[in-house]
Amino acid sequence: MIDIAWSNFTPWSALVGGILIGLAAASFLLLNGRVAGISGILGALLVPARGDIAWRVAFLIGLIGAPIAWLLAAEMPPIEINANYPTLIIAGLLVGVGTRYGSGCTSGHGVCGLSRLSLRSLAATLSFMVAGFVTVFVIRHLLGA
Repeated sequence: MIDIAWSNFTPWSALVGGILIGLAAASFLLLNGRVAGISGILGALLVPARGDIAWRVAFLIGLIGAPIAWLLAAEMPPIEINANYPTLIIAGLLVGVGTRYGSGCTSGHGVCGLSRLSLRSLAATLSFMVAGFVTVFVIRHLLGA
């Protein structure tokens, strides 16, 4: 059974957020010629190239700073995570491995790749979605967690 917390459903802020993400991704591509894929931006910092570090660090600071700035303007909805730390760590590692095998993450493929009509990004995004559906089905319905 799906339980939706309608009191936390905020369509207008979600719409504005989606528009801002789209504008930011399009601007980043048009002005810098680069895709705003977070795993690629972060991954390139592990083996940095000269002259390529500052904008990547600035991007990641903005990624962390934006929610902090939001907290100054509005209250965050309550967050409930129904998993223990080992489960979260394993899930994070699996996502990291998946982004390496898939040559990008959901932001790179789902937002930037699909908007460029990339067939590779379409296949990757469909794979992300199917894997998510199957995982939720197995955990909730077969394992009963």
